[in-house]
Amino acid sequence: SLLGIPVVAVASRDPRRAIERTERTGGQAVLYDELPAGADIVAVCTPPAQHAEHALHALRAGAAVVLEKPLCTTLEDADALVEAADDSGQRLLYAENLAYAPVIAEMLSRVRRLGRISHLEVRAVQGLPTWGAFTTDEWGGGALFDLGAHPLAVALLCARAGRCGDLVSVAATLVGGQGHDSDEHAEVMLRFANGLTARVVSSWQGGDTAVWDAQIASPTGVLRAEIQPAPLLEHNGEPVELPPSRPELGGLEWAGYLGQIASFVSDIDSGTRPLMDAAFGRAVLEATCAAYWSAGQDGTEVALPFAGPRDLTPLELWHGASRK
Repeated sequence: SLLGIPVVAVASRDPRRAIERTERTGGQAVLYDELPAGADIVAVCTPPAQHAEHALHALRAGAAVVLEKPLCTTLEDADALVEAADDSGQRLLYAENLAYAPVIAEMLSRVRRLGRISHLEVRAVQGLPTWGAFTTDEWGGGALFDLGAHPLAVALLCARAGRCGDLVSVAATLVGGQGHDSDEHAEVMLRFANGLTARVVSSWQGGDTAVWDAQIASPTGVLRAEIQPAPLLEHNGEPVELPPSRPELGGLEWAGYLGQIASFVSDIDSGTRPLMDAAFGRAVLEATCAAYWSAGQDGTEVALPFAGPRDLTPLELWHGASRK
């Protein structure tokens, strides 16, 4: 592997795919219940509804876990994951790769020096995926739940760096698509304890070229970051030099994937709590659940901590609230 970490086992819903992957990565093909199968770290990349089950199994078997976003589908499961992560000595990484992307790391370092933030907007806009089960009821939610985990995370990180205090309420509008019950476009307002109201847009109704960006302003300066189509950072309109990337690594490097795994290995060795821990993943999911609940009530502002049903998926919260 690029980080010198060997793959020792691969499990998949389709055993043939597990075998095919081992031909590329090495290791042995196994069943889910055979994991960790000698591995020190298990990467859980199954559909969100299986995240809690598979992550808890690996933690209880003694492995550390990289848990793909979204963290899981219900706050009830999220609480179980946070508790298990605490019990394991924080051997669970919530796989929000953008927290480790060079452009985001540099942006956050400058946010800390901006002073009181007066404007924060983060967007992830692209086309509807033509693969996967993202718009099925079983997935748990649409554009906001899946794609929106990224811009919500960046907004929360910016608010943390800008010392905006806790997230205190969420209001959202969702737009559905044809042929399914999931959302394809979401606009979310996040209100923080210091009075800042941030805007997050997550959409599968964009063009062929993905546009992921962030804009932050204070009385002392303006930051603008692009994640896609290519990493870019401007401070007061002037380009900021970013660390050089290796073209052969592409998004593995500039989107933070390599940095996230390298950091987690270091965290495990030192017993350090990961930057992206289960509690952060839970915070993203709580904001998401509140947003779907708000959208089901015509955009009514929903206070946090979320007091709604904890055993429902975001999609169920949206449609259930609209029928009340």
